[in-house]
Amino acid sequence: MGRKKQGNGRDSNPRYAGTKVYGGQVVRAGNIIIRQSGSKIMPGKGASMGRDFTIFSLTDGMVEFSKRKGKKIVTVIPISQ
Repeated sequence: MGRKKQGNGRDSNPRYAGTKVYGGQVVRAGNIIIRQSGSKIMPGKGASMGRDFTIFSLTDGMVEFSKRKGKKIVTVIPISQ
């Protein structure tokens, strides 16, 4: 006889949240910098936030973390070639 699974029988994939690129590292436009739940860290210049609070790069450049008014901020500083 088969055994019935408990619950709804479906399982969702994990979010793999966390910091993907650290300060001083170079990113290209569109790269994900941080996956987070809620707006713990806010985007600054050169970065933007998606619907699921993912912070990604808008321009090519170097990532910099700082604090402004008690909140952590991520900015992407363009690198001139």
